[in-house]
Amino acid sequence: MSSTIKHRRVRVLLPLSIGDVYDYRAPDSLNVEIGHFVTVPLGRREVTGVVWEEAVNSDLAEDRMKDIIGVLPCEKLPPESLKFIDWVAQYTMQQRGRVLRMAMSVPDALYPKAPRIGYRFTGEMPEKLTSARRRVLDVVSDGGAHTATDLAAIAGVSTSVIKGLADKGALEAVDLPAETPLQPADWQHAAFDLSPDQLTAAKALISSVADDSFHVALLEGVTGSGKTEVYFEAIAACLKEGRQALVLLPEIALTAQWLSRFEDRFGAQPVEWHSDLSQSIRRRNWRAVIEGRADIVVGARSALFLPFAKLGLIVVDEEHETSFKQDEGVPYNARDMAVVRGKIGGCPVVLASATPSLESLINARSGKYEHLQLPSRYGGAALPDVNIIDLKQHKLGSQRWISDPLREAMEETLSKGQQVMLFLNRRGYAPLTLCDTCGHRLQCPHCSAWLVEHRLMKRLQCHHCGFTTGLPKSCSECGAEDSFKACGPGIERLVEEAEALFPGRRIAMMASDTISSPRAAAEFVAAMDRGEIEILIGTQIVAKGYHFPNLTLVGIVDADLGLAGGDLRAAERTYQLLSQVTGRAGRESIAGKVYLQSYLPEHPVIEAIARQEGEAFFKLEAEGRESAGMPPYGRLAALILSSANAESVASFATELARQAPMGEKIAVLGPAPAPLSMIRGRHRYRFLIKCTKDVHIQSVLGKWLQGRKVPNNIRLQIDIDPYNFM
Repeated sequence: MSSTIKHRRVRVLLPLSIGDVYDYRAPDSLNVEIGHFVTVPLGRREVTGVVWEEAVNSDLAEDRMKDIIGVLPCEKLPPESLKFIDWVAQYTMQQRGRVLRMAMSVPDALYPKAPRIGYRFTGEMPEKLTSARRRVLDVVSDGGAHTATDLAAIAGVSTSVIKGLADKGALEAVDLPAETPLQPADWQHAAFDLSPDQLTAAKALISSVADDSFHVALLEGVTGSGKTEVYFEAIAACLKEGRQALVLLPEIALTAQWLSRFEDRFGAQPVEWHSDLSQSIRRRNWRAVIEGRADIVVGARSALFLPFAKLGLIVVDEEHETSFKQDEGVPYNARDMAVVRGKIGGCPVVLASATPSLESLINARSGKYEHLQLPSRYGGAALPDVNIIDLKQHKLGSQRWISDPLREAMEETLSKGQQVMLFLNRRGYAPLTLCDTCGHRLQCPHCSAWLVEHRLMKRLQCHHCGFTTGLPKSCSECGAEDSFKACGPGIERLVEEAEALFPGRRIAMMASDTISSPRAAAEFVAAMDRGEIEILIGTQIVAKGYHFPNLTLVGIVDADLGLAGGDLRAAERTYQLLSQVTGRAGRESIAGKVYLQSYLPEHPVIEAIARQEGEAFFKLEAEGRESAGMPPYGRLAALILSSANAESVASFATELARQAPMGEKIAVLGPAPAPLSMIRGRHRYRFLIKCTKDVHIQSVLGKWLQGRKVPNNIRLQIDIDPYNFM
């Protein structure tokens, strides 16, 4: 068949969940190259894809071939992006088109934006000069040009006033750049004074950037040791070499203080990438990345799939954070994929954390990663004193969550004009609402999860599917009216208690419900810095990254929360979270104190926090994982089956189990109903596949599922290296 081919053929990958590459003719007139974004016919419609490779062995009949319609006016997808998408798809066992879709997340960016129309003063004054017209002319009197919308907003008039002045000849239309230009960062702007430990670590990172080759460094430093300032020097070295740098942050709300420190160092803001950006800004930033104009990008995990033209450095800050793991869509861990992206692009990767993941620690101690350590806080600030409050001895009493020792410490701290933070990793008012008459619990109709009361919103909410409803007047089980009561504390309830204990004090709440954008976080940080907040009550969003100079007391209301997580990382996650929380106290010259309320003061996690012996905890954790053959000493994968039909999914799970792989190095656990057996109206069953590190788990799964047709009403999801066991 190949001998009859008269025209060049290429394979095009489309950002679709089904299918793979498709063969198309590449007309000579289009000058098609690998990586080009192209428009192609697919059935009766036209779709956009990427030229992936030459179709040298295409056996499709000539009369069935279709031509590429056109090449889009955009830079090519870089070769490193093509390789990265291939690698991620193979590793996660997902369709390549689904991974490509993450790299093509802004379709409008594939086309150049039309120039904007601006208006400037001609020097001619209109015969009739109203106050509105005068305000407009005052704005343009400096000779600058503005769009009609911007000019109207500045002058406080309608756009019709601008158009009227143009009609009278007082303003003339001019072409403006299509988008607001990006301000370049200056690597020489204002370097920070580094401590000897910081300087040693910074020199090592600068050296790896100068080598321009793949290298991974774990930057481990206690809270307040100045890890950010250290990797800023690596970014400066990257800029000096004319390459791009990427910084991944786990919580986009963390960017508030980070951006301020960045601007102090580099004299400009970086390019941002996260879901809170407007579509027009995302479009501009995506195009700036692929054209190489975005020199530094800071963003959420999805920024890893941006089409960098000349990536020279990747930094993963708070690398231990579980929010780097994506569970929906294509399941991947951005920390691990960042290392892969660095290897493909031949650039260094920095993993930074005060409490590194066990995986990264073991890689560093085995010599796979370079291990850079900052053992003390910057400027001589001391780590806080940690005190354990045994709740078996200090009884809380009915409907109380702040113990007497914690209350007394709060009173003393507030009397000195210092700030207090109370930490409880539970949103809302109460985690459970039940009928006081019959005990009926209010459950989400779409999930096997209890509804959480959010009293400030006057709503009950499911934190898994987002379902909300009002509090029922009567119980659906027994008919009793006004019988529902809240059980257990959420931070709204903690605010209520703090207001009763400390009347007149300025109390504020910080959670993902209330801080949903970098702007909101910046306003909150500014209020803390101005001393407008005396008692801060928050969830895990306050635990990391923030620097509040006058915050000297941290109270952890329920230190045990999370220890019963039911998965292999429950203890590790709890230790990391509590360490990060305690690290908010006493970050300047005034010594800090931490009080942990616990019913389990003898638990290894609580003891490690109290004694500040992270090394001992991680040694114990590593021994337990190794003896059980669990990651990072073994491999895990999960198969999740879901369907709206409970009987159908249970039957298919049983059928699949009959053909499950067996062997000395492989164990298949399940099928079993997932702990959250229903989410969004879909019933869920799980398999957990466990094997030794030398087993290629993707091959095992591939052989197991090969040729097996999944019923149309069942969804099968594969999660390699799962973090979520619910």
